[in-house]
Amino acid sequence: MADMSNVLELALLNSTLNGAAFTPVDNPFVSLWTSNPTDAETGTEVSGGSYARVASSFPTATTNTVQTNADITFPAATATWGTVGWIGLHSASTGTGNMIYHTALDSSKTIDIGDVFKITAGNLSVTLD
Repeated sequence: MADMSNVLELALLNSTLNGAAFTPVDNPFVSLWTSNPTDAETGTEVSGGSYARVASSFPTATTNTVQTNADITFPAATATWGTVGWIGLHSASTGTGNMIYHTALDSSKTIDIGDVFKITAGNLSVTLD
């Protein structure tokens, strides 16, 4: 994952070039999307059926890539969530937070009633070049 949101791009530019304050995100929340969220966060995030964003955990980066160090397990779907093809990282558990990164999944997954979407530790990474 290396696609930055417009919000993060502006924050980094203003922080590194203009000295503007930047509020870091600790344990960003992972979101699921049925259409591309884009840098502007204009896609369709899953909603309803017990869906909720889930906190993630990353170790301190020592290279240009960092991977989650714990499983990310979403609640069991109590309604069909649709076909999930993208994920995002957010600063908050609800829509009031900003998306910071997003990417397409390696393969889409249809989430039906009773399904549990899980990303195992080490299988979500962020790379900056």
